[in-house]
Amino acid sequence: MKYIILFIVMAIPFHKGFTQNKLSGTIDDAENKAPLEQVSIYIPELEKGTATNENGIYELKDLPTGSFILVVSSIGFETFSKTINISAGENVFNVSLNSTAIEMEEVIVSTPFHKLQSENVMKVERADIEELKDLGAVTLSDGLTKIAGVESVSTGVGIGKPVIRGLSANRVLVYTQGVRMENQQFGAEHGLGINGSGIESVEVIKGPASLLYGSDAMGGVLYFNPEKFTTANNTEGDLNLNYFTNTEGMSANIGLKSSGEKLKFLVRGGYASHIDYKTGNDARLTNSRFKEYDLKTGLGYQSTEFKTELRYNYNAKNLGIPEEIGEQNNSRVPELPNQEINNHVLTSKSKLFFENSSLEGTFGYVFNNRKEFEDDQDEAALEMHLATFNYNVQYELPQLGKLETIVGLQGMRQTNKNFGEEQLIPDANTNDIGLLTTSHIHFKDESGMQLGIRFDHRNIEGDINISPPQSSFYEKLDRNFNSFNAAIGYKFKLSKKSIVRMNLASGFRAPNLAELTSNGVHEGTNRYEIGNPNLENEQNVQADISLEYKNKHIEFFLNGFYNTIKDYIFIEPNGEIIGEDDVFVYQQENAELYGSEIGFHLHPHPLDWLHFESSFETVIGKQNNGTYLPLIPANSLINTIRVESNNSKKSLKNEYAYITLKSVFDQDNVGDFENPTKGYNLVNLGFGGDVLVLNIPLEVRLSAQNIFDKTYISHLSRLKTDGIANIGRNVSLAVSIPL
Repeated sequence: MKYIILFIVMAIPFHKGFTQNKLSGTIDDAENKAPLEQVSIYIPELEKGTATNENGIYELKDLPTGSFILVVSSIGFETFSKTINISAGENVFNVSLNSTAIEMEEVIVSTPFHKLQSENVMKVERADIEELKDLGAVTLSDGLTKIAGVESVSTGVGIGKPVIRGLSANRVLVYTQGVRMENQQFGAEHGLGINGSGIESVEVIKGPASLLYGSDAMGGVLYFNPEKFTTANNTEGDLNLNYFTNTEGMSANIGLKSSGEKLKFLVRGGYASHIDYKTGNDARLTNSRFKEYDLKTGLGYQSTEFKTELRYNYNAKNLGIPEEIGEQNNSRVPELPNQEINNHVLTSKSKLFFENSSLEGTFGYVFNNRKEFEDDQDEAALEMHLATFNYNVQYELPQLGKLETIVGLQGMRQTNKNFGEEQLIPDANTNDIGLLTTSHIHFKDESGMQLGIRFDHRNIEGDINISPPQSSFYEKLDRNFNSFNAAIGYKFKLSKKSIVRMNLASGFRAPNLAELTSNGVHEGTNRYEIGNPNLENEQNVQADISLEYKNKHIEFFLNGFYNTIKDYIFIEPNGEIIGEDDVFVYQQENAELYGSEIGFHLHPHPLDWLHFESSFETVIGKQNNGTYLPLIPANSLINTIRVESNNSKKSLKNEYAYITLKSVFDQDNVGDFENPTKGYNLVNLGFGGDVLVLNIPLEVRLSAQNIFDKTYISHLSRLKTDGIANIGRNVSLAVSIPL
């Protein structure tokens, strides 16, 4: 009840009297001074924006006084970003945009100062979810693998876990609606828990982000941005339909959003259903079928000095747990074993603006109900309830010259309870609290430095358990984990067209309940696992260097990293057997990971519609004793040829087409108890555009993955030990209809 009261309090629009501050102006083409229509005008800190009319004129009302970053962007033009001062009353600011063939930049939300990527000290990858869907991804987890440095540990197509530079599970933190997603992610067969509908974009921090996010962010962060509310005095809706040939999969979502000057509302519902997927040799993987329901809704309020939003997401999945290629059928009902997973995410985000500073509070309640059915019974053999309350309060101090500073308080209270006859982990409570401060210093020539320090404390209390008889035995657990972490980064221009970023950061991860307490058979892995209650924090330090070159027609990047981890936690057999299962125990050993990502993008003049893109990524992970770490992605090379156009034809607009060759190399650098995998080549292609049908503008996308129906096994597939291949040819058709 106290959490509900806190949500209500945070959502109350308290503010003092204010004047009607307004910003207006015109946006034109720098070359010919022609006014530009439908240009996006956005103030990230206020999360408020609009678009220009047919005369290039824009207007934003009810703005607080102070200094804010203004971002002006449009396809075919360089993104404009500048800090402007909003004073009481009328404010006028005009902008002329320069044309370019380079994609427009977006504001990065996952870093504290909300700047464009080119202005950030830390390198952050960003991808629009719609762009990932254009590539024919069946699920959100599958789509994330299109981002350099990101892969997925998969069990079929329905279950996928993100991997960032060789680290996954509790070493990668997932944020949605501004709070950390907690869904028992320690389990190998526990997926992402987020549906792509109603998600606008994803930002990927590759490397330690404990300074900003605390424990579990030592490997990186996936930050999902929910779809924005529509602009003031506007109502819009859309219907999206998808079909996938391989799984005979169907997915659909429908959304509606409306905004006045102050109040905003949105709602989106989605559904997906897939049968068993077909491998490259035409055999279907039995029980890889799944279905999913998703609901997202939001309510916002914004005045001059205060803004708040309340969002809720309900996601329900019924997932088969595939084990073999058995009976071939087209059923959509999962067989045994299967999982039923329900996630509830309720968040409140509010911000109060003062004269030259601001206070922001984000609060979230995440409830995960996970059931596993193994026998022909009505009751679940395994049922875990995980309830997590998150809080994040940040105060942005008044800017002192070129120095921006934020201080913050973050934490969570988490409760795990068991209700099934089986138990993987005990009933337990986890309490986190972290204090942080971070600053951004602006120098001349667009260079800058960002630095910060943080202290975290985590307490884990686990209950003793001696019944029922078929459950595991757990000793009483009461452990405290503390950690200091720091980060420093420097960005400077090597030349007019090139940027260098250098970052050094530490991170940590407290051992999870499974690692501390396991004492029984884990059905998903077919082994008897024994935890180690004496495990210590994992602590890492990573050095990153990034070089980027960009002109009107060529882009190039080179990212290199070295990550050293003290007390890396892993599991290995001890040679014993209990029942029919090998015994695996959790251990610790120092480790290191290192690698790079290299990318090239050419759009030659005068053929600006033609794009050639190439990227290569590699990572190596070892323990200090020379043993390779398991589940390290194989080296891969991706080459893409893409053509696109933004012509003015009435019946066809924004058309594009692409063909991609993804080459994955042999992976022989494997853990002691892991199988090597062979390399393979996959060819993908697609095309799409906006088509006018009966005066209705439809967005149509057609894509084909693995068009030669290659039989292959990904190194990150949990089914590779059984020789089960990944998904074969898959053609997808997607249609988006405005309402």
